[in-house]
Parts: sequence; structure tokens; C-alpha cells
Amino acid sequence: MSGRTTIITGGTLGIGAAIAKAFYRTGDHVVIAARRDNGLAGILGERARFVQTDVARPAELYALVAAAMEWTGQLDVMINNAGVSGWRPLDKIDEGFWSMMLDVNLKSVLFGCQAAAAVMGEGGAIINVSSMAAKRGTANNTVYCAAKFGVNGITQALAKELGPRGIRVNAVCPVLVTTDGLSEALAQEYSPAHGRSVEEFLDGFTRSNASLGRLPTADEVSQVCLFLASSAASAITGQCPNVDCGVFPQ
Repeated sequence: MSGRTTIITGGTLGIGAAIAKAFYRTGDHVVIAARRDNGLAGILGERARFVQTDVARPAELYALVAAAMEWTGQLDVMINNAGVSGWRPLDKIDEGFWSMMLDVNLKSVLFGCQAAAAVMGEGGAIINVSSMAAKRGTANNTVYCAAKFGVNGITQALAKELGPRGIRVNAVCPVLVTTDGLSEALAQEYSPAHGRSVEEFLDGFTRSNASLGRLPTADEVSQVCLFLASSAASAITGQCPNVDCGVFPQ
């Protein structure tokens, strides 16, 4: 049993659900935050709880942290995972799209970090789920890239700011990971699939880009998060490693 308390935003589906399951198996008390409850916390067991949270609202992120503290009296790991993908060419970007993408993908990370850091003690770990889009730009992806580049910037800056308190801040940058959310996003009009089936697009992308001949799974992303939250990574902070099967070697 780890004895830790871990929060995962966007923790009911996709990568977030994989992270929640992985930390639960390790023995953590796991707080799963999302707008809608799909029953995952109940399936996991008594060390998991769901807290309804709109991550675009800082007050709700503070309430999320307060709920974790009321439950266990501590917060050891904060995983800012919630996010949304969306593609639009430059001439189709409006203020509504900009605000929605930045609120969910960037503002939520900043204020999630702020809320967590207010109660974390020495040894705490913050992990921000970023993206390959934080490392390189792609067509029709300007707003998402801006948000994810910002996530990496927040990660690096807060590693410096919170390091003297013994709090480590890292990010993970997955490439395309097959989830229901990704499939929905790739079905959008301006996505890089360009009308092809999701399977056809991902197969072509993999063959052209992935050194290992495959793409990472949500479980593999969760294992990197487990490592970054562990004492084995006690000297690692301010880093944004790729989880990409060699799509973008650095």
C-alpha cells in the first residue's frame, strides 16, 4: 500500500482512466475528477472516489483538492490530465473556440497546479499530461499546440518555483493514443485524418512515423506517470518526456 492520495482530472475515460487504475493498483487513494461520473470509482473500490469537476472553473479545482484533503488529510500526487483535442484552420478559429481550448487544456493545468501546491508538502509530485503537440506544430492545430506548449512552459516554470519546497513538477507528452476521445476528435472536419477512417489514418501515421512500428497505449502512458510520481524519480523535475514509440526522437 502506497499510502498516497492522488487526484486525476479527466480520470473517467481514456488515458485518465488508465492512470486512475494504475495508481489504484499501486495502493493509492484515488480521486477521479470529471464532469460526469461513469462509475469507474465504484468499480475500482473503496480507495477510489469520484468528484464532479469542471476543470475550466478554478473554484471547482480548489473544491476538488478540498474534497481530497477532507477524505484522507493529504494530497501527494496531482495529475492534470483533462483535455480536449480540436483542429481548425486559421481562418476558422474564433474567440469561442480559442477560449474553450485554452480553458480546458491550459487554464485548468495552471489552476490545478495552484490548488494542489497550496496543500502539498515536501515529496509531492505534480504531473501534467501534455502532448506531442507541445513539441512541434501541425497544420490546423494552432490552438491546441499553443495550449500544450503552454503546459510544458508551466511545467518547467513551476519545477523551478516549487522545487525549493520539495515538490516535483513534470509532464508527459504522448503521441496519438487510441481512445474513444481520439476517435471522436479525428472524425472532426479539419483533423489530419482528412475524412479517412480512424483506423486507416492511424495505420498510415504509424507506418510513416513510429520507430517501433506501433503507437503507445494508455496503459504505457500510465506507467510513465507512475514512475514520475515515485521515489525512483526523486531527482527528476521540470522534464517533459515523450511517450511516442519513437515518433519524435529527441
